[in-house]
Amino acid sequence: MHLSWIPGFQILICEHLRNLRKIFSVPAKRLLLFDIDGTLVNTGGAGVESLKATVRNRFRAGDDLRDIEIAGKTDRAIIRDILHKYRVDPTEENITSFAREYIDGLPLCLSRTRGRVLPGIQQLLERLKPQPHIVLALLTGNWQQGARLKLQHYGLWDFFEFGAFADDHQDRNELGAFARKRAQLKHGHDFDAADIDVIGDTNHDIACGKAFGARTIAVATGSWSREQLQGCAPDFLFDDLSGTDNVIERLGW
Repeated sequence: MHLSWIPGFQILICEHLRNLRKIFSVPAKRLLLFDIDGTLVNTGGAGVESLKATVRNRFRAGDDLRDIEIAGKTDRAIIRDILHKYRVDPTEENITSFAREYIDGLPLCLSRTRGRVLPGIQQLLERLKPQPHIVLALLTGNWQQGARLKLQHYGLWDFFEFGAFADDHQDRNELGAFARKRAQLKHGHDFDAADIDVIGDTNHDIACGKAFGARTIAVATGSWSREQLQGCAPDFLFDDLSGTDNVIERLGW
């Protein structure tokens, strides 16, 4: 009889491995899921500018999009809202067509806007990337290609192994399951929710993490103030992620 068929055998092995990690001080693997806009980088509004340009081209409208909620939402949901506003049926074909034009215009907008990597991010990622127990990934409302363009522009794309994106689902709260599954497939490790951190700058990031039981880390470097984020009850709240040693020590990374 194969040992894995014995009832409870796999549970006993997992418990034994956890005990060995404690004895030899081997940190358990931890999955860190980072938002992009307002958390890793401030693009100077490049994404919004490309959305505006797409609206101008398609609907001949000089729309500032102030009535469209953007921060923290998925690109798919944002485009649906824009299409609804202009009375266009948000079919998959129409969403994809709009998204393609938006992404095509993004590099030019990135080159024209004055963006930056947010405080402490470069140093933090450089410290975390070599750590064998840390898995760096993305959980973002951006389309995957949009995420790549933004992070390549600021030299951050190669820090991340994979991600969950607007391509996967319109509802940001559903993206955690995609990220968790990809982490499991890539690392052969079943990440418990308690071993996952969601790092973001809006209420949507916090809600997304809470939706699948992850630890939530809010950073007040985006459009949401510290007070607004505090009201969402994240597990941790930082003004920014500078002070690398303090951040790593406080979060146990």
